[in-house]
Amino acid sequence: MKTREKIVDEIINRGIIVEFLPDKESFRKKLLSTEPMKIYIGADPTSTSLHLSHAKNYMLLEEFRKLGHKVFVLFGDFTAKIGDPTDRADARKQLTKDEVRENVSGWIEQIKPLMDFDATVNPPEIVYNHDWLSKLTMEDVVNLASNFTIQRMMERDMFEKRLKEQKPIYLHEFMYPLMQGYDSVALDVDAELCGTDQTFNALVGRTLQRKYNNREKSVIAVNLMENPKTGELMSKSRGTGVFLNFSPFDMYGAIMSQPDEMTKIFFVNNTRISLEDIDKILSDENARDAKMRAAFEVTKIFHGDEKALEAQEKFIKLVQRKESDENIPEVSIKAKEISLYDMIKACVGDQMSNSEVRRLIDQKSIKVDGAVIDKGDEIIKIPENGVTLKIGKKKWFKILQ
Repeated sequence: MKTREKIVDEIINRGIIVEFLPDKESFRKKLLSTEPMKIYIGADPTSTSLHLSHAKNYMLLEEFRKLGHKVFVLFGDFTAKIGDPTDRADARKQLTKDEVRENVSGWIEQIKPLMDFDATVNPPEIVYNHDWLSKLTMEDVVNLASNFTIQRMMERDMFEKRLKEQKPIYLHEFMYPLMQGYDSVALDVDAELCGTDQTFNALVGRTLQRKYNNREKSVIAVNLMENPKTGELMSKSRGTGVFLNFSPFDMYGAIMSQPDEMTKIFFVNNTRISLEDIDKILSDENARDAKMRAAFEVTKIFHGDEKALEAQEKFIKLVQRKESDENIPEVSIKAKEISLYDMIKACVGDQMSNSEVRRLIDQKSIKVDGAVIDKGDEIIKIPENGVTLKIGKKKWFKILQ
């Protein structure tokens, strides 16, 4: 049986956490202590699905919970309506209350395989920042703002970039770090888990926690999963990555479509296999088989052994053996003809962004009945027996009238 110290050191040294503020050793001592810390992670529900880079954060939070610490899963239902300016060349679209509520509902279902919300002892707690941010008065907001200077806010790269490009910076975007930072005060936490892209906002919360509650807050920054070949990050707003609302087959196939360099990244970030066993898998198996193992293990976490095995067998049949499958998804379109772009969107919905659809079309990655179609506005006639649509390397659909 692993000692508490060994469990903590495995968490810290796995490579998911890349920055400890103020320092690693003080956080390690807090983790080792049997006195519960309060730790949270927050995310704005700005899309219908989370992706695997988010998933690793909730898996890490669950490890903290199992050590006896109190963990909060925060949904930024208030801040989502403001719009986080992080990594944005322009202002985000502000969401309606209904859009946010619908996204939150989906996210909770996606996180359930990663955290034990039914635990009889110390279950994770879901919280919403609308509960406290909506109650702030104008005086409260002014007092919050008085703790920071415009110069500090302008340290953010995206604001400097917009100024140089003479693009607008809206006042509500300056308010965003204050609102997110105040979450730490409202929850009175000891630590915040965040992506490296959110460190600035988390440090604002550290300042406010010291000011309002006279307590130090640790900031634990985790890596952002990126394609090592392209440098492209998984992004819910841009629709890039392996998403948690994918079907078992789509999730398995999406992982298999990643470059071989991503295999270890998936193992480390999205499974609970030990680093020692991961290294053994990577050394003992060829690149394809190792990636198939990673795809199976990740899909299993979200969909269970049986569905993951079915997805793997279907992938081998369709992709590796290039056989046909009578069980590909069927999509009914109530028309005898439709543009290629509209046909694709009818099949993938929000799982693929508009720009990603156009990119696949431009890259000649769309086939209708085996023929490449590279014009989004091309009209496709739907015969009585339907047509087969192939999107990229891994997605098939049967289109029927």
